[in-house]
Amino acid sequence: MHLPSLRLSSRRLPSATLSGKRKARKAAKGRGVAAVARAGFVGRGVIYLLVGALALRIAFSDGGGGRQADRGGAMAELADRPFGNVLLWLLGCALAGMALWRLSEAFFGQAGPDGDGAGKRAMAAVRCVFYGFVSYSVLAYASGDEGSGSGASDRNTQDATAKVLDWPGGQWIVAAAGVGVIVAGVWIAGRALLRKFHKRLRMSEMSQRVRRGVDILGVSGGATRGAVFAAAGGFAVAAALKHKPGEAKGMDNTLRSFADTGAGPWLLVLVAVGLGAFGLFSWANARWRKF
Repeated sequence: MHLPSLRLSSRRLPSATLSGKRKARKAAKGRGVAAVARAGFVGRGVIYLLVGALALRIAFSDGGGGRQADRGGAMAELADRPFGNVLLWLLGCALAGMALWRLSEAFFGQAGPDGDGAGKRAMAAVRCVFYGFVSYSVLAYASGDEGSGSGASDRNTQDATAKVLDWPGGQWIVAAAGVGVIVAGVWIAGRALLRKFHKRLRMSEMSQRVRRGVDILGVSGGATRGAVFAAAGGFAVAAALKHKPGEAKGMDNTLRSFADTGAGPWLLVLVAVGLGAFGLFSWANARWRKF
């Protein structure tokens, strides 16, 4: 006598599961997640603006006044400001919001018709891990752990390279990683030059002047960011070929290497301005990004 009700319950289970998934997807793309994503873009913009300013200081002075142009240097610079520790906590929380948004994209897909692809979700997962690590390093610094302070990117890069080079086949692993970073840098720069960011922004809501400004920031900032990535990858390949961990460079030493070219400090100035442009472009994303 109870079989019909059992059948009815079994029919309702798939629809209930589907309804739950729809609600979860809607929540993941709701205003709350959009708000933390916007905060994340603001936080990313702060870091790139500070790194750009530190790179300018290095270009125009001997050594940059003790600050290094990496994430740790940016945190130290921020910590010296009034209410600096509070600002660091806010920055760390904002970047955690970016990680949370990328996590929601990994589970539920990105905005746009092609946002549900496996490749897009995998890339979102990688970005989630990256921003989670950056958020952790900022919050750890704010709580008193100076191990992620100025110069940490160079130390960590060289330490990791030294460990991997000691593995069997370590040279091939480091070289492959370096090539991967070079490819990523070219991909980032290429997408910027092709203005691929247009489909991620609400361009129709911008005035013509604002649209032109966002284009300049997006192209110059993205191309510069890609060039820095590619240069760092090149140093990793050099470290592998020479079997010298010291050849690998983090953000600070990679930026300083631009000043050692024939163009002198002026190439570093150009790169610093480009990184600052990417910081401002991140703020434009906070305002006009599609979520």
